[in-house]
Formats: sequence, structure tokens, C-alpha cells
Amino acid sequence: MKTIIQNIFALALSLWGLSATAQVGAPYIHDPSTIAECDGKYYTFGTGGGGLISEDGWSWHSGAERPGGGAAPDVLKIGDRYLVIYGATGGGLGGGHNGRILTMWNKTLDPKSPDFKFTEAIEVCASDGMEDQDAIDPGMLLDPTTGRLWVSYGTYFGTIRLIELDPKTGKRVKGNKEKDIAIDCEATDLIYRDGWYYLLGTHGTCCDGVNSTYNIVVGRSKSVEGPYVDNVGRDMFHGGGKMVINAGDRKTGPGHFGRTIVDEGVEVMSCHFEADFDRSGRSVLGILPLLWKNGWPYAGEPFKGGNFEIESERRGYSLELAVDFVRMEQERQRFWQMDPNEPLKVLPEQKLEDVIGTWPEGEIGVRCSDYMFRPHQHWTITPVPEAGGRLTGPLYEIKIEGTNRALTATADFELTTKDFQGEDSQLWWIEQLTDGTYRIMPFAIPGQKGFNTRYCLYSAGDSTPTLAPYDFSSDNSKWNFRSH
Repeated sequence: MKTIIQNIFALALSLWGLSATAQVGAPYIHDPSTIAECDGKYYTFGTGGGGLISEDGWSWHSGAERPGGGAAPDVLKIGDRYLVIYGATGGGLGGGHNGRILTMWNKTLDPKSPDFKFTEAIEVCASDGMEDQDAIDPGMLLDPTTGRLWVSYGTYFGTIRLIELDPKTGKRVKGNKEKDIAIDCEATDLIYRDGWYYLLGTHGTCCDGVNSTYNIVVGRSKSVEGPYVDNVGRDMFHGGGKMVINAGDRKTGPGHFGRTIVDEGVEVMSCHFEADFDRSGRSVLGILPLLWKNGWPYAGEPFKGGNFEIESERRGYSLELAVDFVRMEQERQRFWQMDPNEPLKVLPEQKLEDVIGTWPEGEIGVRCSDYMFRPHQHWTITPVPEAGGRLTGPLYEIKIEGTNRALTATADFELTTKDFQGEDSQLWWIEQLTDGTYRIMPFAIPGQKGFNTRYCLYSAGDSTPTLAPYDFSSDNSKWNFRSH
């Protein structure tokens, strides 16, 4: 499968950019819609008409098509069709706040498909430019508990409003009255999780590049109609909102939240950053882990690799080479005979060169044990830019620090270490889970068809790592990385 990955997923280093943890290609967009999947590809639409397409969720390029122009669209798959909603004007565009929000349908998002044809746009709400409201920046929620379709919209110019649409037609529900649910934000989105409705709003200033102060805040409610209250009891109708993400990783101005559930316990959030310092200050698509703590969402940080102890959530034991433990020599004193006035010494840790000669040649298995600051417990994790990636990030190699000895999946669903040759079984997905832990999955397992989407690094016993089906409900599937 090495040839497959090189041919299908290989990315030129010139497209990789300066960061191994950000979307690659040409991910330039403003006000992106929630990411939608269609026939194995990913799509997001932006202000101005068009949008981005990705074959794998990692490398993005222009090519998505959306008529109507306007600003800040959203997209949602309902049944076997896609509903697109967007603001035709408003937001102060052209000097005014008289806006219209419209919906339209398509059977596919692929502009090359013979079924690609948008229906005529339908107006679902509007603002006259004089009232304390601006019809722009819509975000949709299809309530999984009721099947009802809701839209939040609005900007700093007045209130954020909620309306209901018919999920079969995309039209406004007859007799529906808009309801004001928040202020002091824009580019809102609604999501539902574990009995709570969440209103994500973009706070701060936009459209000023590296000087933009955009950030994303959240409130929650037991009712989709609110009130949406933050973590200290402030209603978002009175300016409340708990921080979800702000500037970081040399990128400023995150705005236009979208949530994508990849797998049980694996979620990502999409947004744009107003300015990426490493990409000429351009507005770029951002995709980050979406984590949850005490019922509140927050953005995780992209995993960048480095030198780590890999620790099982099951027991807290360290992943290590299955080699003989080499004792360290130490001058010891009985504690009741210690001289408190004797100068202290800094003891050096065991070094790789002190023990590598005791390791057997060829393949060496792995196990888990107490962490002891030893070279056979230290791993270097490095993104592999030419190997590609997916929504959750790039592929990685995992080696014993200071060596070319790489963690490798075997045909019998076990683990070994051997010289890194760039084989598919030596490449790994590392994805942060919603509880902050990580799952580690081999890209491929020898003898299995296609790419692995099921088996993960699994602690079958306190000291026994193996490969087994991923189970978010079990700590056996979860790992942590500790700097050493």
C-alpha cells in the first residue's frame, strides 16, 4: 500500500506551508459554512459565492460553486438533498443593513455531477435597514430530537434572531414569528448535545486582518428558543458568552463556528481565521479538535508532535520497548544518616548510548510499564507531510527518540518496532477525543484491504498494548502524551 499512499495522498512540500498542523493546499476563505460531506469529498462555502473542496479533509482548494453571491452561507444535508442558506446583503455591505436571507436546494455539491443544479432561491426573512436587526450570517440546526429546522442570524447591528423553517421545503414555517435570543455577536450557529442547545456566536471585530479581534463564545439552554446562558449565569441577550476559541498558533480572529462529528468521541470545529501570520495574513480555513468539559465546548490545540512519554488512560503506564530494564548506579545514604548540610547533586538521566547496546537487533515488541525516565520509554512523534491527512489532522511517524526505530502495526493486529521505511503500517493517525485524551490508529494494517478506520492502539491489559476496535466508552482505547 506504500505506492497507494504516495500516489493518492502525496502532497508537494511547497503546498505544505510553514505549519504541519494546519490545512494545506489553498485553504483561503472567509465566513465558511459548516463542512459538508458529499460522495466522499468535503465542501465549505464562503462569502462571495464559491468555496473550497477537499478530497481527504486535509488538502483544500477552490472549486465549490454556489450561486447568489452574498455573504456567510451555511449548508446542511437533509435526507438525500443539501439545503444552502445565505445572506444576500446586509452586514453593512454597501453601507446598509437592509438584508435578505435565502435558501436553495441541490441534490449534490459536486459541480461536475450531472445532478448539480440549485433550485431557485427562496427568501425566508429580511431586515429593512432601519430596525434594530440585520438579516445576515445564518446558521442552521436540524433538531435531532424533534426534526424541526431552526435558523439563527444577525450581527452586532441589533439582535441575533431565531426563526423556524420547513425541513421539507426550506421555506419559513407559516405563522412563525422571529425571536430575539442574543446581542453583541454575529455569525451564530446552533448545535445540540446531551439535552442542551448551544448558541455559538462570533464576538469582536472582523475584516481587519491581523488587527481583527474576532473570537467565538457560547451559551446554552434546555430550549432551542433560549434563554442562552453562559458558564457564570449571564444571558447572551445581555452580552454573556463563554470563550470557545480566540487567537492562537500565529492566527488571529477565529469566527463562523461549525461542528462536524467524525466518530463517537471524535469531533472537530471549523472556522476561519481572519489572518494567518504564516500565510501573508490571509483569511484561512481552520479545523481544530472540538473538546467538551463539564458540558461546555472548547477548541483543542493542533497536535504538533515532539518528544513524549505515551501514557495509557487505562492505568497510566508508559508505552515502551520490550527490553531488559537497565539499573542506574547511585550512591545512596540511609535517610536517618543524611547530612542536611551536604551539597546537593543533580543526577543525570539514563542516556540512549548507555543502553542501546543492550537492545536486541531487528524487531522489538512493545509493552506498558511504570514510567521511569528511561530511553526505551521516550518517543519522537513527527508529522509526515508527504503522507497526507484527513479532517482530524496529518499522519505521523512514532519513533523511539534518537533512533529510526518506528512503531509498526503487524498483520496479526499486534505491535512491533523496526527501522522506519515509510510503510503504511508505520504511519499513524493521532486524534484528540472530546474528553481531551487521544486515539492512535495505524493508517494501514498489513493484509487488510484499504486504509484502517476501525482499529486503534489498545491497552488490552495494564501491560499489554495491542490493536483492537476503537471504543470511546473504554479507557483501553485512550492515550495521553506527556512531555519529558
